[in-house]
Amino acid sequence: MSDPRGPRREPSGDAPAARTGRPGGTAPAAGRDAPPSAGAAGRSRRHVLRATAAAAGLGLTGLPAPAAAARTAAAAAGQGRDGYLVGRGIADATGEVAEVGMMGYGRTDQQARGLHTRLRARAFVVAERAADGTAGERVVLVVVDSPMVFSSVHREVLGRLGERYGGLYTDRNVMITATHTHAGPGGYSHHLLYNITTLGFHAKTFEAVVRGITEAVARAHADLAPAELSLSRGELHGASTNRSRAAFDRNPADVKDHFPDAIDPLTTLLRIERQGRLVGAVNWFATHCTSMSGDNRLVSADNKGYAAYRWEREAAGGDYLAGTGPEVVCAFAQTNAGDMSPNLDLEPPATPEDFAATRASGLLQYEAAARQLERPGTPLSGGVDSRLVYVDLSDVTVEPEFTGDGRTHRTAKPAVGAAMAAGSLEDGPAFPGFTEGENPFWDAISHSVVYAVSPELRDAHAPKGIAVPIGEMNRVLPWVQETVPVQLVRIGRLHLVGIPGEVTVGAGLRLRRTVAGIVGAEVEDVLVAGYANAYFHYVTTPEEYDAQHYEGGSTLFGRWQLPALQQTAARLARALREGRDLPAGTPPPDLTGKALSLQPPIVLDAPQPGRSFGEVLEQPGEGYRPGERVTAVFAGAHPGNDLHRGSTYLRVERREGGTWRTVADDGDWSTAFRWERDGIAASRATVTWDVPAGAVPGEYRIRYHGDARSLLGGVRSFSGTTRTFAVLGRVAPGPAAAVRPDA
Repeated sequence: MSDPRGPRREPSGDAPAARTGRPGGTAPAAGRDAPPSAGAAGRSRRHVLRATAAAAGLGLTGLPAPAAAARTAAAAAGQGRDGYLVGRGIADATGEVAEVGMMGYGRTDQQARGLHTRLRARAFVVAERAADGTAGERVVLVVVDSPMVFSSVHREVLGRLGERYGGLYTDRNVMITATHTHAGPGGYSHHLLYNITTLGFHAKTFEAVVRGITEAVARAHADLAPAELSLSRGELHGASTNRSRAAFDRNPADVKDHFPDAIDPLTTLLRIERQGRLVGAVNWFATHCTSMSGDNRLVSADNKGYAAYRWEREAAGGDYLAGTGPEVVCAFAQTNAGDMSPNLDLEPPATPEDFAATRASGLLQYEAAARQLERPGTPLSGGVDSRLVYVDLSDVTVEPEFTGDGRTHRTAKPAVGAAMAAGSLEDGPAFPGFTEGENPFWDAISHSVVYAVSPELRDAHAPKGIAVPIGEMNRVLPWVQETVPVQLVRIGRLHLVGIPGEVTVGAGLRLRRTVAGIVGAEVEDVLVAGYANAYFHYVTTPEEYDAQHYEGGSTLFGRWQLPALQQTAARLARALREGRDLPAGTPPPDLTGKALSLQPPIVLDAPQPGRSFGEVLEQPGEGYRPGERVTAVFAGAHPGNDLHRGSTYLRVERREGGTWRTVADDGDWSTAFRWERDGIAASRATVTWDVPAGAVPGEYRIRYHGDARSLLGGVRSFSGTTRTFAVLGRVAPGPAAAVRPDA
């Protein structure tokens, strides 16, 4: 892939820090370090990772031999090729990692204090290939490791793409989805409700998310090349459970029979191959990114982020800091995960046990996807197309065709139910004094006060006990979004219904059946792309809504919200089937520059008395073995001065002859970066590295890269380096040691 970033920033120091583990099979980039000697190459991290994956019997940068042979034979026979051009791109989308509220659990006390894994945006441009080789109709799929995609981000990304590419990429053909990690920084919405726990809007995090997505799309655009697409499916059990079973059981038999275990076990893989070699993939599987605890304070991509890391970095040996990026780009996307939890015991995770749970869940998702490479997928054929409309969900007349009771109904202004305030008890409860189900106090207020004032709310929202009539609050300040985008994307036989919220499996099935019946597709070839392009909380079936669990209380526009979305999806599907355009409608208002920001700025960084920036306060020990933790503490500075997007706060380096080579950075699972104030202006930066199984014995050191702000506002970079330490002994190549970072 071409790289519009320009040269990568190199740290200062006594020797250039080269990086091991280039993408498999590629020659060194011009101007980079020459490869190590044959003996050293055999001991490089890339070779260790390849041996690890080979031992596990999983494919690496290419298909396993049987599947590769089958794909090559199919291509030779003229099958499996339908004239697609596909590009892949990946970019860093990590925001602030200190003194910013984390998004997802709604806890004001969950303020970030460091970084475990970086958040990344992965983009795929898929275009029809004309007879002359040029690109025709195209779509863009983006999967970003982020709690949500807010309309603020959607609008800004589309604006920047428009500045760069004119009318090539628009709201119609660009689908931006979030993995919904609950361990990412917040504060990048223009709507007040989502910025309460972050002390308002955070411009740095907003810019990091927007730039990450925009750069990923730009790299995918530059990477366009002929490719074969295929689709495969499997089932994954043991990675999800229904956290709202009592509500799900209210559904009729046609839903419950489709999901006998009350989960959606479907794992779908879109493969991208060039001349029989895997170069990218998108996997869809329904489970929440709530493996990381609400007590965690480190920014993390959670289980889906680990699944992508496992494939791109540990299995394929990719290097996120290399100029070209990983050779294989693999996104793990959400679908109808509204009531799906990874916490199989239906208990909120604890820290530090949540790190192991995150890795375990991500590993299951990765393995389920990678196993599908063992057999040929179904080659995709047919066109590429998309449609999008903006719908004011607060004012939709739903026709009897979709309501299920033969009557016309209406949606209403958004309202938060008491059950929403309770939070999801299985993943992380919210406010005390509220419960899922009946809340007699709030129910009484709703029926005697709110409903008496507004019969329209009563008809649309009952039996919800309204805790906050948030639609009325929107008249004063923009609390939540009411006009939202609903999208339909087609790539051959695959159809993606873009919904800007958290769709339960039952609601997702109804949306999928609605679209499948109109376009003539199999239900399994229609997927809900959740958390797409905006955010409006949950979507439940009317039957689930009546239970008023957390998901029903969070269905903002009332009992008929899902039927309204089915009606909209049907309009999109008919237009797509008939090849006609639809009026997009009026987008939501532009709120740029209107969001409140109450976070105090970074005023001054100062080292501890008698110390200098980057000085090592606590040195590592003399020697470590695989499975042990290396810890170093530095005189640091506030990490918000420079987010090091596309770079790193830390490096673990190994001496090879006279050169120090980077073996891990702050995007690796084995490392963690923690920040804390030390007095008023001083900072302590703690770097840990859990020595992986298969680590090469030798001489190592840890480097920290920081940026300090002066009282006049200037920021200067600095670095610190530990003394050397030894990694002793060696175990047989295998998965990285399951050592858990502390909370």
